[in-house]
Amino acid sequence: MRESDLLSHIYQRSAGLAAAFGQVVVGPGDDCAVVRTPGGDEILLTTDQLVEGRHYEPGTPIDLIARKAIARSVSDIAAMGGTPTWSLATACLPRGYKHADELFDAMHHWARHWGCPLVGGDIAAFGDEASPVVLGVTVGGVMGTRWIEEWRDLPPEAGAGWREQPPKPVTRGGAVPGDSVFVTGSIGGSLASGKHLSFEPRLREGELCAWHGAGAMIDLSDGLGRDAGRVARASGVMIEIEAVKLPLGAPTLVWSQAIRHGEDYELLVAHGDRFLSDYIPALAAIGHVRALEPGEAPGVWVTDAYGQRHEVSQWGWDHE
Repeated sequence: MRESDLLSHIYQRSAGLAAAFGQVVVGPGDDCAVVRTPGGDEILLTTDQLVEGRHYEPGTPIDLIARKAIARSVSDIAAMGGTPTWSLATACLPRGYKHADELFDAMHHWARHWGCPLVGGDIAAFGDEASPVVLGVTVGGVMGTRWIEEWRDLPPEAGAGWREQPPKPVTRGGAVPGDSVFVTGSIGGSLASGKHLSFEPRLREGELCAWHGAGAMIDLSDGLGRDAGRVARASGVMIEIEAVKLPLGAPTLVWSQAIRHGEDYELLVAHGDRFLSDYIPALAAIGHVRALEPGEAPGVWVTDAYGQRHEVSQWGWDHE
């Protein structure tokens, strides 16, 4: 089984959910699902797992394990422009696990830190002391309003693009030709540097991009190449990236390594305002969106410093 193949199967089988069920606004295939309540409110929903030996090494401090377990799902909320409001957690723990109280106290702390307190969950025990810890975290949220007042402090020329009413959740499918492509921070080297355990979910940037009309966003967890490819396919466009503009996570990295590494937890943003990074400073412009040529499939091309072009939409992490 390859993760990408299974996900493709799930997306195809779920394609008609929104048409068949009126409460489903966005189904599988995005950073979050979106469901509509009987009162008309839209709720963001996401879930993610954290597996010892896969997402962190044995011996990692308990606080960092708990932090990452919560932060991964919070980052998905950020990718839709939302604010987290509550969370649920499940745990499958080895029999005789000695750190359960410490782990759940730390998860409680980090969930409150990001405004999504743990309101329930489930616990199971299995195997023996050598079995891995498996955590699952579900986070619910709403469209963000925490940082939007900052737009009042922006220059007048920036203010014209800001919405007066809360925006709709930003999906992967709204990039259009002419959009600029931005990333919120450094790419690559997250595992080696420890950033994957201590990253700050980009809630502020996601909210501000949504209120300023971002066309598409995605959380970069499987590598910039693979995740940008998901935006390109969902939007039916080609994404062009300039390697020299990529903010690399370490001076020793080369771009072709960095976009494969994954676990960056930055946001990739497609937006019609090429000056967006002037008033959301965390953003770095790295490329643009163009229309497909006849017979061309959606994808991602990187042009390197020597003018050579590379198709990279499958470069990244894939569970096998």
